[in-house]
Amino acid sequence: MFFEPEKGDHGLPKNPFNSLIIPRPIGWISSLDKDGKVNLAPYSFFNAVSYRPPTLMFSVGAGAVSDDKIKDTRRNVEETGEFVHNIVTWDNREAMNATSESFPADVDELAAAGLTPLPSKLVKPPRVAQSPVQLECKYLSSYTVPHVAPENKYVVIFGEVVGIHIDDAFITGDGLIDVAKLKPLGRLGYQDYATVTGETQFTMERPDL
Repeated sequence: MFFEPEKGDHGLPKNPFNSLIIPRPIGWISSLDKDGKVNLAPYSFFNAVSYRPPTLMFSVGAGAVSDDKIKDTRRNVEETGEFVHNIVTWDNREAMNATSESFPADVDELAAAGLTPLPSKLVKPPRVAQSPVQLECKYLSSYTVPHVAPENKYVVIFGEVVGIHIDDAFITGDGLIDVAKLKPLGRLGYQDYATVTGETQFTMERPDL
C-alpha cells in the first residue's frame, strides 16, 4: 500500500505511522514546577541525540487538562531548566502506564503510582527509585514542529545529560550494561509494547573500514 500522511488516505482503522517507527524507547520524565510540585509522565517520542555532550530529546504534544493546552512536563522543564529521565523496564511497566493518565497539575504522579522518590545530585527534580537507570538533565532548548492545527502542535525538548545513575546490579563483571537483565521497555504502535530479553538480544561486529 501507499498513502500520503497529509491526506490520511491509508484506509486503515488507525494511522499506522506510530507502528512503523518501532520500537521507541520511553522517556519517563520527572520534573518540578516553579513551586516545587512533582510531575512524572512517559513520552514515547524519545531518544538519544548525541554522544558528546550526551544529549537526549523528547517530544510533547498538546495538553488536554490545562487551559493553555501546555503539558505540565513541558512547562516545568522550560521554566525550571531541569528534568530527569528514568528508564522504563519490564518491572515498572504498570507504574509507567499509570503515570500516563492526564492528571491535574497539582497531582504528584510519582506518589499516585506508588513510586518512591530519590533525591538527585545535580538537579532538583527527584529520581524514581524503582527505575534502575536515571539520567539527570539540564534543559537546552525547545523546537516547535511545523503544524497547522493547534491540536497537532508538538514541541521537541532537548536536554544535556549531566549526571547518570546506574544500579550496580545491572553492570556485568566485564563492566558492561546487562541489557538482558535490565529488560528495557519499548513503545510500539497502538497499545503495544516490547521488551529486550536474553532470547531477543544478539551481537553483530561492525566491519573494519
